[in-house]
Amino acid sequence: MAIGWPAAAEEPVKSGPQPGQPVPGAFEPLNITGEHAGERYCLTCAAGLQPEVMIFARTLSEPLLKLLKRLETAIAKHSKQGLGSFCVFLSEAEGLDQQLRDAAEKHGLAQVVLAIDAPEGPDGYDLAKEADVTVVLYEQHIVRANHALRAGGLDDAAIGRVMADLAKILPAE
Repeated sequence: MAIGWPAAAEEPVKSGPQPGQPVPGAFEPLNITGEHAGERYCLTCAAGLQPEVMIFARTLSEPLLKLLKRLETAIAKHSKQGLGSFCVFLSEAEGLDQQLRDAAEKHGLAQVVLAIDAPEGPDGYDLAKEADVTVVLYEQHIVRANHALRAGGLDDAAIGRVMADLAKILPAE
């Protein structure tokens, strides 16, 4: 007789550069919003040594929009410290560019730049296919925190953990 064990919790997914590692390098996604909308432009280059929240997402979802709105507020609050953020959608879905422009307008995303890149993501970033959202917090091109989440994993608790980790990249006021 076989004994049934409860299914083990899903293993955490590892995606993107990890804490202590340097940001892998420059890449030029198609910027949909921001100063370089309509152009392929390097957002890690634009951030320079400033604190940055870099997000890679496979789908546009309400929880992701909630995170982006929270980051928009944080950028305004920490403008003197140079906080910035961008979200790169890893997709070739037709019409995604218009969806992102509409979402930015509807949700008041003026500081968080939205961009699109190929599904595999930039070379050297090691973005896991099973990660729906990968959030990398870095400053001076060194990763200080990483949150990789499977589909459905970006909930209020996960958003809270990301926001709490801003302290790891923000200089003292």
